[in-house]
Amino acid sequence: MTYQVYGVSASGNCHKVRLALEQLGQPYAWHEVDMMNGATRTDEFRKLNPNGKVPVLVIDENTTLSESGAILSYLADGTPLMPADRLERAQVLQWMFFEQYSHEPYVAVARFILQFQRNPGDVRLPEKIAGSYRALDVMEQHLATRTFFVGERYTIADIALYAYTHVADEANLDLARYPAIRAWLERVRSQPRHVVMPGVAR
Repeated sequence: MTYQVYGVSASGNCHKVRLALEQLGQPYAWHEVDMMNGATRTDEFRKLNPNGKVPVLVIDENTTLSESGAILSYLADGTPLMPADRLERAQVLQWMFFEQYSHEPYVAVARFILQFQRNPGDVRLPEKIAGSYRALDVMEQHLATRTFFVGERYTIADIALYAYTHVADEANLDLARYPAIRAWLERVRSQPRHVVMPGVAR
């Protein structure tokens, strides 16, 4: 089975899916979506995801899955990227929920404003930057005594949090004061079959 993936290569949420597929050695075909020119709002795309967002994983002709965390959980089930232990699975989900609620809405949105919309004067930026640093503070405290986020091994929690953290500079965030995060980023980059996220097209 070859998965069909609809996404934006420079999107962290989409990169999570690509990274998991690569590291699990799963065959897939990537379909680049021109999000900035309205491709996610077409009737054709909304047949894949009525919410009009990427990424979308097409599992078969009758089954699609959206939301990056749900896709990661589906792909990782029964693999080393998702712990077998009940509590550790819940902890993975805890960090993935943190990423989508307390991290991504700040780091990713600041990056989107600056890199996709190219609007450094956006009035939302100060609040997004402040929220980003709050999330990074939480991550730094957790990683100060740990190798990875859950169970001392690489999981989809790390993939989820890596996606936007590793391009924090594109959101005008300074990681200099976060040594534990920077060391963790290097550990994630050193994982087998790691792939680099492309930069935003200019």
